[in-house]
Amino acid sequence: MTTTTISPARQPRPALHAVPAGEHVFSLPLEHGPLAPATARHEARPVLAAWGLDEDQIYDTLLVISELVTNAVTHALPPVALHLHATAGHSGRVQVHVSDGGPQTAPDNWAANRPADEHGRGDMIITALADQAGADLDTDGLIDHWAGLAAA
Repeated sequence: MTTTTISPARQPRPALHAVPAGEHVFSLPLEHGPLAPATARHEARPVLAAWGLDEDQIYDTLLVISELVTNAVTHALPPVALHLHATAGHSGRVQVHVSDGGPQTAPDNWAANRPADEHGRGDMIITALADQAGADLDTDGLIDHWAGLAAA
């Protein structure tokens, strides 16, 4: 599988990238701040639709994207990036990956001032919608939080 990396310094409008038949890849660097979840949803929606997901699948995937990106900008250091990978066919899947710079050392970011009742449901939402989820350390030292959803 091949992917195209978008330089964070030059952030053109994201595009679908050609990969082997039946597979799709999308990458989007995100600003580390309160607009990142909305940006990720806004850019991912047409991509998921172009990949053939139905409205329910798109909604579920966007919710998982929103939760993973929110966690990254709330609890981790920059950089933050969204990566989507989809396979087609009877076992179609969408993998949502959000990479970040690892845990913050102090809760002094914008999200620390949000009311307590706005926190704590993200992991439950991801667990309810995704059939797999986890976190890994990338070879470049970033933390990769991921979730897999059925797309067939």
